[in-house]
Amino acid sequence: MNIFLAIVFVCANAIPIQSCGEDNAQEVRKVRVSNELGCTGGWQEIIARTDLSQDVGKTAYLKTECRRVKQAE
Repeated sequence: MNIFLAIVFVCANAIPIQSCGEDNAQEVRKVRVSNELGCTGGWQEIIARTDLSQDVGKTAYLKTECRRVKQAE
């Protein structure tokens, strides 16, 4: 059985979208979800709870990624 990680990166506007990742994001949040569809929602609430929410759309942007993680059987 597979699980998925929804990963949200908060990156400065100066960082190109294709370069935004774990190594240069201002904030990285990971949430375990049950399927790929789960990666598309819920992250807004996670970021809204942080201090960085004030920067999104002004000096920073969000990038999301969905990763499949195999569980040990």
